[in-house]
Amino acid sequence: MFNKIRIFLEMIKFEHTLFALPFAFMGAILGSVVLNDRLPTWPQIGWIVLAMVGARTAAMSLNRLIDRAIDKKNPRTAGRAIPAGLLSVGEVYVYIAISFGLLLWATANLNRLAMELLPIAVFFLVFYSYTKRFTWACHIVLGITLGLAPLGGWVAITGSVTWASLVFFATIVFWSAGFDIIYACQDIEFDRKEGLHSIPSRFGLAGALWTARVFHMLTAVGLVALFFMTHLSWMYLIGLAIAYLILFYEHRLVSPNDLSKLNTAFFTMNGILSCVMFAFTFVDIWISRF
Repeated sequence: MFNKIRIFLEMIKFEHTLFALPFAFMGAILGSVVLNDRLPTWPQIGWIVLAMVGARTAAMSLNRLIDRAIDKKNPRTAGRAIPAGLLSVGEVYVYIAISFGLLLWATANLNRLAMELLPIAVFFLVFYSYTKRFTWACHIVLGITLGLAPLGGWVAITGSVTWASLVFFATIVFWSAGFDIIYACQDIEFDRKEGLHSIPSRFGLAGALWTARVFHMLTAVGLVALFFMTHLSWMYLIGLAIAYLILFYEHRLVSPNDLSKLNTAFFTMNGILSCVMFAFTFVDIWISRF
């Protein structure tokens, strides 16, 4: 059983939860401080963690399940658990059911608005995996799905949606879509051969990387807007400067002629960025208000 769980966690890249979880915490803290002038309670943080783990686990499990035939054809993904026969379809369905149950349980312990918006989140968690079959805008749909993390954190604590929360949501949409475009560059030839849709397969490597740059420029604008809308101070700006350097370095790592450092640009840089933004936001709030 423990070996199956290990294989499952490897299949869904559980460690990639690091991308969205710090922004969920950041949304929760910003919303609580801006609207309630206090930090979230530990029980609230705990329910947010469980909701995030349930949501991402369900989404990644569905993605691997829905894409199992495609993954089997792609040399890069043929070794994944389902096409390699390490996990059965039935076993993955069990994990999906448990994950959605965890998400529902956690959301029910937050507030009414979180429960009312849950069907929208579930829709995008399921819908994303189908989009590359019919639109190159699949990266934006993924961005919307991951953007629900900070928005969900905000709603989970405040029970409301504000303009600041929507700006934060849009900022993470563009950030996520940008790094997903970079990641998709490695499958450009396979996607074209199989008739799958992506920005790299539609516009080529150079066009895709430029699109990712534009999306990350919009991310930079959104993070500045958040500074003014939530009345953060100098410590946040230090974190913002570091985030800008990370984004700049991320795009220096890849080019149409060299994708050898793509995994570093995709996972390492973006994982660091989300942690940096959360850490400096938290310290900023702690210093200036508590």
